[in-house]
Amino acid sequence: MDLSPDIVAVLGFVALFALMLLRVPVGMAMGLVGVTGFGTLVGAEPALKMIGQTSMRIVTDYTFGVIPMFLLMGAVASRTGMSRELFRAADRFVGHLRGGLGIATIAACAGFAAISGSSVATAATFSTVAYPEMRQFGYPKSFATGVIAAGGTLGAMFPPSIVLAVYGLITQQDIGKLFIAGILPGLLAVSMYMGTITLIGLLKPAWLPAARPAPWRDRLQALRDVWAPLLLFAFVIGGLYGGVFTPTEAGGMGAVGAIIISAVRGRLSRADLLASLLQATRTAAAVFTVLIGAVLFGYFLTVTQTPQKVTAFILGLGLSPVGSLVVIMLMYLVLGCLMDAMAMVILTVPIIFPAITALGFDPVWFGIIIVMTVELGLIHPPVGMNVFVIKTVVQDVDFSTIFYGVIPFVLTDMVRLAILIAFPAIATWLPGRM
Repeated sequence: MDLSPDIVAVLGFVALFALMLLRVPVGMAMGLVGVTGFGTLVGAEPALKMIGQTSMRIVTDYTFGVIPMFLLMGAVASRTGMSRELFRAADRFVGHLRGGLGIATIAACAGFAAISGSSVATAATFSTVAYPEMRQFGYPKSFATGVIAAGGTLGAMFPPSIVLAVYGLITQQDIGKLFIAGILPGLLAVSMYMGTITLIGLLKPAWLPAARPAPWRDRLQALRDVWAPLLLFAFVIGGLYGGVFTPTEAGGMGAVGAIIISAVRGRLSRADLLASLLQATRTAAAVFTVLIGAVLFGYFLTVTQTPQKVTAFILGLGLSPVGSLVVIMLMYLVLGCLMDAMAMVILTVPIIFPAITALGFDPVWFGIIIVMTVELGLIHPPVGMNVFVIKTVVQDVDFSTIFYGVIPFVLTDMVRLAILIAFPAIATWLPGRM
């Protein structure tokens, strides 16, 4: 019997979520449902041809090269100790303040996020770098892990954010402008996280002991050690903002720059380089698998006209544009409890984006909103990918303790999301000057 496109679409989404609950990799699940649904409506032969054509087109597309290049830059930076240097420098300047190690962790996470582009990598790195230091000075486990989980989310905001790059590829937006748009909201996140830590120190002074100030000689020495990540960030982002590089070229230049700087400093052996290449390749393969699955699923959405129907439904609610946006954000917050950040972006953006453009919102600004909501999904229960990463690295703490520690930062993110919705120029001003 012939099934209507609406019924096939509903069955497809039910099957997709069922496969994800069974822990089938999200890229595989999306690809399987997409090909099956497309084949049901169009025919088996076009669906099978679509698999090979789509896979080849994505892995050979020049613009998609931005992903493995920035992943390689982050892998080299992580392996050569730049994260530890950033934390040490921040610690020397603010570590003596009440809650200073937490503030230093946020500052170092921001610096490392600007050269890694990965929230998970940032959270994993500082679980080994910052957590032992905070515990040594008597910081509670919940606070120490909560700060690291929140600081890790900065990897999704600061350029070169992999999530922003994927959003740009899906929506065909300028990735360079998206990267630049993330700078001011990222700085806002850093300042609000630091303000939250300061407030916790005022309300719970016994939790966050203060240490002795470091001598200026030690501060200047630590500052001299961070020239490498600062130079790398300025080189890549300066080239993007100045129009010298395309995003893909910036990724290549960043990867080569990280390798050259690390080799000049004597930090990159042949084994380190091979390990960095392997790490970047594995991560890129996982991302490309999800992208291929998403494109296949996108063809299925196209033939069922799901994006157009969702757009008509949202517009038919009769809400104001901001009211419609609030409904969409609530949906994202619910999905954030259940799904991985990258999967959430890849699955939902093709469906929601037509509604966003119909409502008249700026696509670059909405990309930042999406990333901020994804950040919330990285730290709030019951999934919280950053929480799982920290638990994997830090063995002496349980999930409830980490989730308790991130509550103040979740509330801070809610306020920050409201600020960006009220003042979209925070995200659009810099890219508007490119």
